[in-house]
Amino acid sequence: MRVKTVRLILGDQLNAKHSWFKTKDPNVLYTLMEVRSETDYAPHHIQKVCAIFTAMRRFAKALESAGHQVRYIKLDDQNNLGFEANINQLIEEFGAQRFQYQLPDEYRVDQLLKSFAESLEIETSVSDTEHFLTERDDLRDFFEGKKTYLMESFYRQMRKKYGLLMAGDEPEGGKWNYDTGNRKKLPRDIDIPEPLEFDTDVSDIVELLESEGVKTIGTVNPKKLGWATSRREAQKVLEYIAEHLLNRFGTYQDAMHTDEWSAYHSRLSFAMNAKMLHPLDVLKRCIDEYRKRDDIELNQIEGFVRQIIGWREFMRGVYWAQMPEFKKENALRADRALPSYFWTCDTRMSCVRHAVKQSLERPYAHHIQRLMVTGNFALLAGVDPDELDQWYLGIYIDAFEWVEITNTRGMSQFADGGLIATKPYNSSANYIHKMSNYCSGCHYDHKEKTGENACPFNSLYWHFYDRHRDELGNNPCIGMAYRNLDRMDAEKRAAIVDRGQWCLDNIESL
Repeated sequence: MRVKTVRLILGDQLNAKHSWFKTKDPNVLYTLMEVRSETDYAPHHIQKVCAIFTAMRRFAKALESAGHQVRYIKLDDQNNLGFEANINQLIEEFGAQRFQYQLPDEYRVDQLLKSFAESLEIETSVSDTEHFLTERDDLRDFFEGKKTYLMESFYRQMRKKYGLLMAGDEPEGGKWNYDTGNRKKLPRDIDIPEPLEFDTDVSDIVELLESEGVKTIGTVNPKKLGWATSRREAQKVLEYIAEHLLNRFGTYQDAMHTDEWSAYHSRLSFAMNAKMLHPLDVLKRCIDEYRKRDDIELNQIEGFVRQIIGWREFMRGVYWAQMPEFKKENALRADRALPSYFWTCDTRMSCVRHAVKQSLERPYAHHIQRLMVTGNFALLAGVDPDELDQWYLGIYIDAFEWVEITNTRGMSQFADGGLIATKPYNSSANYIHKMSNYCSGCHYDHKEKTGENACPFNSLYWHFYDRHRDELGNNPCIGMAYRNLDRMDAEKRAAIVDRGQWCLDNIESL
């Protein structure tokens, strides 16, 4: 058999609605590949690898069932030598005259495939993934000449462009943002629906990873992966959040609790980032639900819309505007090794222990757990952003570099020096206590700043500002922190900073 065109589909390009698939062309061969370069560039959670491989295999079968020609290359297939060698083999085997691929979302893969395509002697072309609501360069053009990127202004422009929650040219309800109303702690007597999961058997993939020596982290139940790994399953999860979770999503989106790993969050990010669901489809379905029900208030749906049309598109735009330099940013010169309990949970800090334990058991934590617990601690402790990047990129099922590194280097660690966030997103134990039950029963006292039982977040918070006065002292957004620091009794201030230094010196035993 001869084909004229070989088309490559990456593991995060599972868009069944792509224009490539509108017609069945016997002269086109689609190929999907499980390759070591993608399993090995970070220590990935085993559930993440299983989910991606399962989704790829299901997508390939769906294409075949629809009448397309597909060559699927498994990790242990003979002569599987990676993207370039595999594509060359297919071109030679089928006598192909064209090679086509979709724009990768990771800079590393983008450069690899661009260079490879240029080396071929046959015709090549690249297509858009037809998934995002903006082009790669839209955000860069929108903020041209600006020293900082303000997500709020980008978000408003996106709302107007797509007519989402708009009343003419004005925002529905008269306000653009209801974030101040979305910061409530979970009540004790609240009845939260169980998250929708699936009984997907991945025993064969687990055995494959073990036999091939792929190093992974975390745990998995081989008989029940749980995550949506097909468009049909992802649509079921979308229906579930619209019908059962959306009515309280906004109010409790920042809340954390030891008994709730999902609460009112949709957990659609993996399905969306693998492109099984289109963002507009997700938004329209949930807005439709909001329109027909009286129990879904505007703050619930606005917070949901902002996460998708605002933050998600914003971070992707930052990525393509700033890479590859962004990957090296370290404005605060953080160089501490990531503590071992980010892999073992062996810490007396209840909040960190729970957030890490949950992440290892289920490759998931919502944005506040990532930003204000693990990220906050890493920022206060001065952890090297390279190490934190690798941890976040590997441990979370929805973590692909375009969205992970911008959140880590920018929003979480202030490593970009303020391009994305106007100030470091950090806090003492007070915020964690306010938004969770983590402090209850913890070895440390969230009220204390000094002494053996003082919560490390408290002293590290002030130590952070004390040691970074040169970089942050003139930032008007955090002037209050320095005014409070300077108003402290000299002896008290010294004791707090000393306790912070002790925490840094003994970070592995916290």
